[in-house]
Amino acid sequence: MDTEHTEESEEFVLTRSRTANERLHDLIPGGAHTYAKGDDQYPENLAPVISHGRGAHVWDIDGNRYIEYGSGLRSVSLGHAHPRVIEAVRRQLDRGSNFVRPSIVEVEAGERFLATVPSAEMVKFAKNGSDVTTAAVRLARAVTGRPRVAICADHPFFSTDDWFIGTTPMSAGIPTATTELTVSFPYGDLAATEEMLTRHQDEVACLILEPATTHTEPPPGYLAGLRELADRHGCVLIFDEMITGLRWSEAGAQGLYGVVPDLSTFGKALGNGFAVSALAGRRELMERGGLRHSDDRVFLLSTTHGAETHSLAAAMAVQATYVEEGITAQLHALGERLAAGVREAAASMGVGDHVVVRGRHSNLVFATLDENRQPSQRYRTLFLRRLLAGGVLAPSFVVSSALSDADIDHTVDVVAQACAVYRKALDAGDPTPWLGGRPVKPVFRRLA
Repeated sequence: MDTEHTEESEEFVLTRSRTANERLHDLIPGGAHTYAKGDDQYPENLAPVISHGRGAHVWDIDGNRYIEYGSGLRSVSLGHAHPRVIEAVRRQLDRGSNFVRPSIVEVEAGERFLATVPSAEMVKFAKNGSDVTTAAVRLARAVTGRPRVAICADHPFFSTDDWFIGTTPMSAGIPTATTELTVSFPYGDLAATEEMLTRHQDEVACLILEPATTHTEPPPGYLAGLRELADRHGCVLIFDEMITGLRWSEAGAQGLYGVVPDLSTFGKALGNGFAVSALAGRRELMERGGLRHSDDRVFLLSTTHGAETHSLAAAMAVQATYVEEGITAQLHALGERLAAGVREAAASMGVGDHVVVRGRHSNLVFATLDENRQPSQRYRTLFLRRLLAGGVLAPSFVVSSALSDADIDHTVDVVAQACAVYRKALDAGDPTPWLGGRPVKPVFRRLA
């Protein structure tokens, strides 16, 4: 039986999770295998350790059930243990998962992917987003013969590899010479991007960006303008579709906005929690990583586990489910209902200018603003504490298709309760009495 969530977050304790978090830190640097899952991202002593999940719900080891948002860092968009995906995986498990030669499943998965993302001509699978974004950058450098990588400065993450991480506050261990080869451009500003390309004339191998952001849609003509700039300056245009892939349309943002990149990378929702990512793009470029050309060979991607049959089966099942059941439209409708409810709840409690929902309905995030309407980690801590106590695990408001109307109604009720406390803290001019400990921390910071 689920433990009842108490009304006051001060009474809500996670004894077993706290002990497990201590064990995690003893065994695993950072206490998690992804920094965004770290307990520093949650209120002190209120970072639940998960036992299991089903659909839109997860249970922690203390026995509490939560409605979960942002599942698996946006990777589980159909809900946990989705029957169609699990059955596809199960069928492969008894047939072996990895062989000394390619499996026929690789052919089928490639055909399925390219049918779903018709703007691409070839695809190569891997396990992580970083695998494929770095492969895209390497390929761009190889085909252009240029050293510099231009990243969109307004997008938070591209890869764990040096070419990107060296540009963040967590740059320890990365040579300056590597970081100096990465330059940046602002999202939505074609003039500034052209100025950067002109300043580094014939040096920029690629422009890499998320085609749409968590906050705004592309300005009219922006992506097409970026395509024209890349062509005119002879650099490769790379769309990072880790987030936009499937959530914007089955074919990603490129399918929605009708602008075709040279290369694109997919992951997250592609496997519904199973480890699979993809590098896709124009045949002319992709073949440079193959055997059917006379140019210098490019070590594009070579991963022991990149073509595990069960993960590719999961990806095929996910893509089929999206196309046949209209999942993208479902995500949009669920997010629209949630956003409207949260905004109404915040406004009714007098914090509509402080608890702010942003983003495309299929990919909602929220901002917690202080008395001066500036982003605040302290107010985020207060808000997260109240959500957790109400049975809502929500580092974001990114929906899965497993959510029910009742789940969303309950979430809105809990948000309203959280906003009532938020109002008290704003009136007091200090949220400290409602924090229960240190504030949550940003992922990218120089010191622990």
